Amino acid sequence: MGSLADASAAAGESERPETDGQKSPGPMAFSVYLVVALGAAVAGFVQGLSGFAFGLVALSFWAWVIDPQLAAILAVSGSLTGQIVAAVTVRRGFDRARLAPFVLGGLAGVPLGVFLLPHLNADWFKLMLGTLLVVWCPTMLRAKDLPRITRGGRLADAAVGLSGGLLGGLGGFTGTLPTLWCVLRGYERDVQRTIIQNFNLTMLAVTMVMYLGSGLVTRAALPMLAVVLPAMLIPVVLGTRVYSGLSEVAFRRLVLGLLTVSGIALLAAALPRVL
Repeated sequence: MGSLADASAAAGESERPETDGQKSPGPMAFSVYLVVALGAAVAGFVQGLSGFAFGLVALSFWAWVIDPQLAAILAVSGSLTGQIVAAVTVRRGFDRARLAPFVLGGLAGVPLGVFLLPHLNADWFKLMLGTLLVVWCPTMLRAKDLPRITRGGRLADAAVGLSGGLLGGLGGFTGTLPTLWCVLRGYERDVQRTIIQNFNLTMLAVTMVMYLGSGLVTRAALPMLAVVLPAMLIPVVLGTRVYSGLSEVAFRRLVLGLLTVSGIALLAAALPRVL
């Protein structure tokens, strides 16, 4: 699998200056900043409403215009900010016994994801993200028809937490698999949000610390961070206010349907280059 630099050169982008392995966003077109801001705003609203999915929604926009490493940094930063806002505005209980296996597994998975991130090829990243969306979203749409899983106990919860930590290190997708697992477990909405909100907050904080400690976050990312964080704050708050009044089923179908379409589009763009 090639490096990000190899992927960029193959795409004819080698003329852009790089800093510590990241392309500087300085010379990017203004339209790129608009796409990044739009992705952050939409993702912020979805996260405020559902308690997760910032990375998935944002990267369905960003994967087209910025490289995977920068997109991952922005996704984790935005996800963490949104989780902090949501934790304050949509408070839920803290069930330590249920949460502990997820967190312990996640703490083992985050370092692996952070290690793999700099080695991702841009086209393979789009392929993996598209596959994740195409597989996961329709599964979630049909989750009410799937059998409830009662076996596995805390060991299975820890394994799911590990997968969430791994995906978190790769780009802030901490809540994707744990959310599906909670649905399959048959947890009620508020119980599910309690687990996912606290799990995401912990994993994203650890991921960001590791990004900073490993030098992945450089000055090259600051202009984009200055776009993402303000763009998402108001949508996050709006999403948390709508949470209690909007039909969860209708909104879930809309969002997951749009994400499925985004995944198909990413696969269409990446498959010809990979093959």
